[in-house]
Amino acid sequence: MDPIAVAFLVAGGVGLLLLLVSLVAGEVELGLGDADGPFSLPAMAAFVGGIGFGGAAATALLPALPGAVTVLLGLGVGLVVAVPLALGAVRLAAVLRDMPTEPTLTTAHLLGTQGVVLSAIPRGGLGEVRLTVGGQQLKYHARSELPLPAGTPVYVVATPSETSVEVVSTAPDLPPATSSDPGAAP
Repeated sequence: MDPIAVAFLVAGGVGLLLLLVSLVAGEVELGLGDADGPFSLPAMAAFVGGIGFGGAAATALLPALPGAVTVLLGLGVGLVVAVPLALGAVRLAAVLRDMPTEPTLTTAHLLGTQGVVLSAIPRGGLGEVRLTVGGQQLKYHARSELPLPAGTPVYVVATPSETSVEVVSTAPDLPPATSSDPGAAP
């Protein structure tokens, strides 16, 4: 194999190794301050890899030319490949870094949430409800002052713990409570 092509392949391998380091270890402090944009590790890795692999491809396809001409043509093709790769890496890193994310769900997010009873909630006991929070359906243990049958729409009024909620019915008419409770109205 041509030693010039091997040198370009080694440069491409170094770029690939830098990319792997940036993916596994994150940004590495190079003493240049907060490197971002064109001087970030992914951008430098894409640039070095583009020069190396682009130059290797060019030297493999070129006819036999004097060494200096082959190196210059390989560098030229490598730069043509490297610049868009580095700009793409900068753009991709910026998109990933600036991507909007939702805050972590807390019990405060549950207050006022509507849902439905999955497992009947007995008086003084626990049942299960399904709540829709931030587009996700979540299942919680639930208590209610009144017994609620499965399928009853509910509204969260309190969060006694991280895994349970206190709910009230939002159904227009609750079925009459079966009374074994001495305090129930006749």
